[in-house]
Amino acid sequence: MDHFVLQTILLYTALCFSIYQGQETQEFLPTFLKVSKNLTLQRLLVEWDVSDSAHKFELEMVFDIQVSRTEEMNVVWTEYYNTTLSKLKKTLHWSWDSELPLECVSHSVRIRSMVNDERFSKLWSRWSQWETVLGLDTSDDNTPYIFPEDKVVEEGSNVTFCCIGGKESRIEYFLFNYTNYYYPDSNTSQRNMVISMNNVLHAEVPGILALCNISGKGNKKYSATLLFVGKPPHEPKDLSCDTWDMKTLTCTWNPGENTYLYGAHSTKYHLFESFSQKTFCYQETEHYLEPIRCSWAIDQQMIYNLTLTAENPLGKRSAHFVLDVAHRVHPSPPFDLSVEHMKATEVSLYWRMQPKYKAIKLLCQIENRHPSGQVELHNSSVVQSNSYPHLTLGGLQPFTNYAFRIRCGAASHFWKWSEWSKTLEVRTNEAAPSGKLDVWREVTPVLGGRNVTLFWKPLPDFRANGGGISFEITWEKLEKASEPQHSSISALQNSTTISIDNHSYKISLAARNSINSSLPSVMIISQATDSGAEEKVDRTDLEEERVNGTVDGIYISWKATNAFDGYIVDWCNFPRSQHCDFQWKRFDFNTSSCLINSAAFMPGVRYSFRVYGSLANEDFFLGKKVGYTKELAPRLNPQGEIAEMTSHTLTVNWDSYPINESQPGFIRGYHVYVKTMEEECSLKGSTKHALSDGSVLCKYTIENPEEKRYVVKHLMPETTYALAVKAYTGGGETPIDAYINADTLHDSKIYLPVLLVIIPFVVITAVCFWKIKWVKDCCCPDIPNPNRSKVLSFNGLKLNSEAVLKPSDCIPDTIVLENTSEANTLQLWSHGSILESESKVINPSWVYFVQNEEGDLMCTQSAPEACTSFENLAYSSQTALGSSLYQNLWMSEKSEPQLSILLYQPQHYIEILSKDSVTSLREITKREGSLRYTSQMEVPRSDAKLSDLPHSTEPMEHSSYKIQTVLGSELVTSTSDEDIHSQDSSTSSNSTVLLLPGRH
Repeated sequence: MDHFVLQTILLYTALCFSIYQGQETQEFLPTFLKVSKNLTLQRLLVEWDVSDSAHKFELEMVFDIQVSRTEEMNVVWTEYYNTTLSKLKKTLHWSWDSELPLECVSHSVRIRSMVNDERFSKLWSRWSQWETVLGLDTSDDNTPYIFPEDKVVEEGSNVTFCCIGGKESRIEYFLFNYTNYYYPDSNTSQRNMVISMNNVLHAEVPGILALCNISGKGNKKYSATLLFVGKPPHEPKDLSCDTWDMKTLTCTWNPGENTYLYGAHSTKYHLFESFSQKTFCYQETEHYLEPIRCSWAIDQQMIYNLTLTAENPLGKRSAHFVLDVAHRVHPSPPFDLSVEHMKATEVSLYWRMQPKYKAIKLLCQIENRHPSGQVELHNSSVVQSNSYPHLTLGGLQPFTNYAFRIRCGAASHFWKWSEWSKTLEVRTNEAAPSGKLDVWREVTPVLGGRNVTLFWKPLPDFRANGGGISFEITWEKLEKASEPQHSSISALQNSTTISIDNHSYKISLAARNSINSSLPSVMIISQATDSGAEEKVDRTDLEEERVNGTVDGIYISWKATNAFDGYIVDWCNFPRSQHCDFQWKRFDFNTSSCLINSAAFMPGVRYSFRVYGSLANEDFFLGKKVGYTKELAPRLNPQGEIAEMTSHTLTVNWDSYPINESQPGFIRGYHVYVKTMEEECSLKGSTKHALSDGSVLCKYTIENPEEKRYVVKHLMPETTYALAVKAYTGGGETPIDAYINADTLHDSKIYLPVLLVIIPFVVITAVCFWKIKWVKDCCCPDIPNPNRSKVLSFNGLKLNSEAVLKPSDCIPDTIVLENTSEANTLQLWSHGSILESESKVINPSWVYFVQNEEGDLMCTQSAPEACTSFENLAYSSQTALGSSLYQNLWMSEKSEPQLSILLYQPQHYIEILSKDSVTSLREITKREGSLRYTSQMEVPRSDAKLSDLPHSTEPMEHSSYKIQTVLGSELVTSTSDEDIHSQDSSTSSNSTVLLLPGRH
């Protein structure tokens, strides 16, 4: 033993030494290279080996493998294969799956190696020689081929086809799925053709055709194949196993989605049990929508560990399942279901079960289906499958059709119910009607009494409980004993009318069948009063309250009180029809509102609701409500008429337009539209309303539906207007389709201002032309020219080239100087020449004149002050006098018998007259008879007295014509008529000289 170990160590050492000595040049060439192909799998199989020394050292090596096609050795695949060598000198293997069918072209393989070990240099060895497997493209056969043949691929894959023509043949085209044509490239060999189809999809029919059309010497002109596109199998679903008799176990499952593979390529299922190592089923998918069933005998085995496998050419899937047969009992359906001992409210059911030969404890369930569709389930007690089980059901309704069926399940370890048995239909026996009828009435006054129309319908708890039903009505007076009256009504009716007088009545209604009668429903009709209160209940002209409606119904509300034990609301489903389908509904005492809905309610129909309070079977009217589920626009438009027109207004009315229940909505008001010729709205008080065509109207709104007259104002005279009247509801209004054309009248008032101007002008013109002289004298009197006066012709009357008339030159008859002292201080005149006055303002002097025996005015010496005379400024120059010519006026009262005259006080040209210079006024007049001047003061009449003249203490208005004479101090109190007549009768009315009475 030791000798053998020693020999091995020496050999190993020598080998390592030799390897180290030649590691720079050491290489392990692949040897014994062999290539083959598996056409079914389209796979190249490669085998090779290396030298024994590499196996002895168990080297880790890398092999570079290349695959080439065609004679040109085009490399189509390169792969590095890593492995660790074994001392057992096993041959190395490698495989490669080709996308291109291996039959199409020749494939060659070569290999080189490299030691992946630090003890050796990492250098590649030399390549081995190409090892080739030939394809059919090199054969001398004239038969054409197409590959792959009948291949199964997964949907969405890429498939490469190749066509090989026979010797001295060529490919014309390639056809795929009957629609796609492909032609060979002119640059390639025409004997071979390769075409790749990407993302192929399944077809509705099994297999997709692929065909090569070939021309040449061969007899066969084409070669074809089918491509099967599908999906891998899905995992089986809903796997379930059960037994109905404890002898046979049946398993079912759902195959899942369609794989689109049929026939030989369809999915195969096999069920394998691991405890017994048996395969119980081997099934194929016939239809993917139908469950697959598999059954076998149970024998003595009760526990099963099952594996269900689904497999097709594209893959396989498995599902596992463990079951206990005792927990998977699914009984068979019961049979021979029958009824015994049936009563009005009770029935007994009997049935049979299987298996009879092996007892199974079962729990059964009975289904009871009512005529209304309601379903009741009743469970029985535990029964044996080999017995004759039964079940009694109570609480049924008399004279009612019921449908019964039954199913059962295992009482122990319940798994699932059996299928339902056949249905058994039965009718229970008759009984007296149960419950009460809901009764309501409508009272109509007639001559000498009332007609009461009774309506009834079954309450929720009412049941006829038999056939041959009828209704019995009884009514009797309440005030005094009377014989009750009876009436029987057929079951086909639900209303009737009876006649009663004006007394109170009790009315009873009950249902009757062949067994007995139901409990009566009672109502009391109150006595009709003298005021006709009862008659008012059913009248339609009572005040109505509008209520709101929605798509769900009409909302009604009332004021609930403790005085009633309930409320009733009645209405008609078809208020416009003769048979209105009268309805009513009752509510509890604590209810104050409700939503009335009905399938018969229609939009645009007005419904009336009457609300009653109920107390001890007597009803009291509470109010009337009206409303719509939905208001619509009025169907009819108001027929407007022009009732009155003026130059600025148009009055339109529509008196005949109805606003009652015939309308599809509550008339809320009216719109009056006015269209002008300019199609613009500028009328005061209106709003603009644009139509769909772009035109603009003037719109007036009337919110009172009772108002059916409107005056359109602020119109233009002699203008055409188009008017339209539209009623509107909560649903709006209809479009304007017609207008009323009207023209405003001619406006005569426009000529009134012209007449008011022209007529007075004509009248005034005529009067002026008729009285032209009088008008001239009044409006434009002649004003004398002082320069033309003869008085001014004297040389002594010249002052600075101006003609001035001085009082000293016109000597009056008599002037008496009463005071000279003040005159000397105020003397401004000396011998006809003008002296410069002092700058101070001189106080005026007062002159008193007396009348002598001849009627002349004399300045008396006995006067308390001197007589003062002023120049007649009317004949003086405006320039010389200046702009401030006058001062204020004032008046002083003197002795009793005398009068005073208030005069202006001039500021210039004042001469104090001495006693010697006073002469008689008459003498002056006689001497200067040829000199006349016109006074600016109107001369009084001959018979007037000074005391009759008006006087004033306020300043006089200035005149452009100057004052003639200014007198200071107190004047004489009277003058003679002769002297007054000595004045010119045509004197101006503009004189500033005033004669005022001396007494005040």
